[in-house]
Amino acid sequence: MAAMSKPHAYRVDPEQVEWVAIRASGPGGQNVNKVSNAVQLRFDVRASSLPEPLRERVLALRDQRISAEGVIVIRAQRFRSLERNRADALERLQCLIDKAAHVAPRRRATRPTAASQRRRVDEKVRRGRIKALRRPIAE
Repeated sequence: MAAMSKPHAYRVDPEQVEWVAIRASGPGGQNVNKVSNAVQLRFDVRASSLPEPLRERVLALRDQRISAEGVIVIRAQRFRSLERNRADALERLQCLIDKAAHVAPRRRATRPTAASQRRRVDEKVRRGRIKALRRPIAE
């Protein structure tokens, strides 16, 4: 059974993605030098239709796939078919956009309860007693 995925905050428009078919590296026999099954995805963040706050968060990500010019370059060669590699690259781009779209809620400072403070001190006293029993007996 497949895991249910969250809806995407923003779907990447495939029209804004530039594709280049390239030869995959690695083993492949005679076929590897003849067929371009790997794919390189290029997505220009600054020229995209992403909302401005999301665009800034994407560019602020510390990811090696984002160039200094603001172009995301993803290379996909996991599968033997061009179509599956394209889908894989698009999915990885979508994951990157979703990661940037997620804004963690602000943490509200809370105080520890009296009971939790008491449990903490009781545990420290108990550990101290255990360690005291390990000491050599003074004569």
